[in-house]
Amino acid sequence: MKKTLLTAVIGLTFASAAQAAVEVEFWSNSLSPKFDGVMTQLTKEFNASQKDIQAKWVDVTWDTYQTRVIAAVAAGRQPGLINITVPWMAQFAQKKIIQPIDISTFQSVYTEGALKDVSYEGKTYGMPWYNQVPVLIYNKAILDKAGVTTLPRNTDEMLAAARLIKQKTGVVGFVPKMNDEGVTGIFMMEGLPILQNGKAVFNGPQHVALLEKYAKAVKEGVIPPDLFKDTFEAEIAGFGSGRYAMIATAPSALIRIKNDAPKVYANAAVAPYPNKILPGNLFMWSVPQGYAHKEAAIKLGQFLTSDKAQLAFSKATETTMPSTKVALADPYFMAGQNSKDAATAGGAVAATTGGAARTLNVSGLPDEAGMMKALSTALEAAVSGRQPAKAALDQAVAYWNAQLGKK
Repeated sequence: MKKTLLTAVIGLTFASAAQAAVEVEFWSNSLSPKFDGVMTQLTKEFNASQKDIQAKWVDVTWDTYQTRVIAAVAAGRQPGLINITVPWMAQFAQKKIIQPIDISTFQSVYTEGALKDVSYEGKTYGMPWYNQVPVLIYNKAILDKAGVTTLPRNTDEMLAAARLIKQKTGVVGFVPKMNDEGVTGIFMMEGLPILQNGKAVFNGPQHVALLEKYAKAVKEGVIPPDLFKDTFEAEIAGFGSGRYAMIATAPSALIRIKNDAPKVYANAAVAPYPNKILPGNLFMWSVPQGYAHKEAAIKLGQFLTSDKAQLAFSKATETTMPSTKVALADPYFMAGQNSKDAATAGGAVAATTGGAARTLNVSGLPDEAGMMKALSTALEAAVSGRQPAKAALDQAVAYWNAQLGKK
């Protein structure tokens, strides 16, 4: 009798242990409280679909995020998934704070650009989540007055249209991204290299010629002279006041313009971003180094980045784009293809082009802050006309290569 009872108790103990689900904690980045609803719902849906895995959502503020992740990994108390950007992925991969993962069984759901973004040195370090994709926003009335009948498809056509606008209307034609956000992007969007074989090469003939084009445009008033201090807020205000004819930014900016400048908004329209490479800003889910339940974490990441989950998140944010092919083609975005409302059409344009978006990032720099400052200084000196483009870029390249030589 006692033996039977003991056997039953042992059996129940083992059964209980076998049934205990693995808890996968996943850390998002400054999504609470605004997006508590969608994140809580997604967590519930995943947990309801699983027997052996249960997810626990934790939101961490932006300013403490990297510090907390690094400390958690060092202490061996890492979560199963962390939400990071492409630049952070490169830094974390180099420092072995995150680990490579195998998503080959489901990677076909993601866009080509997103898959490239989560790859570092030939290995995959994340599951693509949401992206931010810019569009060209333009004032139809100003372009009509200037006689611009064909929308620009590249930088040369953009500068030509902007020049015509300035000549015919006196309005600044366009505001290129050359502030902190676009220091390396100004070249990378043209497909021009920053590094080759471990050396800085952004003083080549094509790089110099590009800056000379921008310097000429600044001198002629085609683009604003203070573009290096330009911010998102200033850009929106400039378009809304009718001072800028064209801006390249997120389609969500149209909501601001609609609310702040309804008369200008009535003439607003959208088109694809006119560059060889479409700049994006991808966020992903990565697995920290040393996490014991890697496959469980990947399973949760696969769910969070599925078509259904990504679409739900995009609907909640109303500003972000999915990184999966099916979600991008959903009627939620595509319904605006033929809309006369600029904000509605903007989502469709971003979704149509978003599959090719790339996060333009230079990783592995030994002195990132100093090197980016040197390049920014060179760009401003060249484009403002204070220094010849070749000389300015030569100085920056020399500084970069001196730093790279210390690695």
